[in-house]
Amino acid sequence: MKLIRLYSFLLFLMTFAMSSFAQYRFEYGGSAGIANYLGDIGGKEKTRRDFIADMKLAKTRQAASGFLRYKFHPNFYAKAELMYLRISGDDKLSTNPGRNARNLSFVNDMFDLNLQGQFCFYENTDMGSDYRFKLAFRSYVGVGVGGFYSNPKASYEGSMVKLRPLETEGVAYKAIGLSIPATIGFHFTYRKKHRFGWELNWRTTFTDYLDDISQGWGDPSKMTDLGAALSDRTGELDPALFEDSFLNNFGFKPENTLNKRGDPTHNDSYLTMNFSYSYIIRGKSSFYRSRYGSFFKKKGRSKMRKIRAKF
Repeated sequence: MKLIRLYSFLLFLMTFAMSSFAQYRFEYGGSAGIANYLGDIGGKEKTRRDFIADMKLAKTRQAASGFLRYKFHPNFYAKAELMYLRISGDDKLSTNPGRNARNLSFVNDMFDLNLQGQFCFYENTDMGSDYRFKLAFRSYVGVGVGGFYSNPKASYEGSMVKLRPLETEGVAYKAIGLSIPATIGFHFTYRKKHRFGWELNWRTTFTDYLDDISQGWGDPSKMTDLGAALSDRTGELDPALFEDSFLNNFGFKPENTLNKRGDPTHNDSYLTMNFSYSYIIRGKSSFYRSRYGSFFKKKGRSKMRKIRAKF
């Protein structure tokens, strides 16, 4: 409920700004692109590394969004966006033997709602220098606050199984979370109405469970049979591929004080890259017309009557 109230307040502020400043532009549009994530699955032979060094490009998946954007200052925009994206990971793709033996995988269909402030740091409003202003270019950076719905699943015996209700680490985590989106992008505006853009967005989150992996193996005696099977999947592999001493590090074992299933010292994050199109609406707002329109109309009509009287 707190998250809903926060977004309602932010959207109210944006709506008020759009109705109060008539001289600037409002636009709506959509985007399509790709998504990936940084978490506990991925990487090469090393343990977890920050930023894109640990990503697996083979697990890049789709993303799409709808958005509203308002230019409330010559160099500043406010943007609200609702995005669907999919992130995915599989230990089989890693060259780290520890991750291979862990043998975990996931798919997460997410919905992301965020509100950003964007700053235009470079613009050319007359590309081609023909003084017709048919094509404009702007590049910008942005930062804001977002919320997301997360639903990690894993493939098991031919079906996709939701992992969060199973508590595979003995931890109950939430489906709703907060994020901090950071953006860099640019767009071209054609004939002051049609806008084509590109954006790269990195979202830092406050959870380590986008992939259902964070800490150690949970006690299978406190889980359902399905939860225990999806918590420790090392047994699905051929044990001849690994030394016995190596395999003893996997699964819930009270004598194993390490009990390392994931890395709780780093939260998960995700990245999207999108191409967008939006349509720009220009004109005076209802706020402007209701407050000032009648004044100028009366003045204009009065002036017209005086002109007619003279003739």
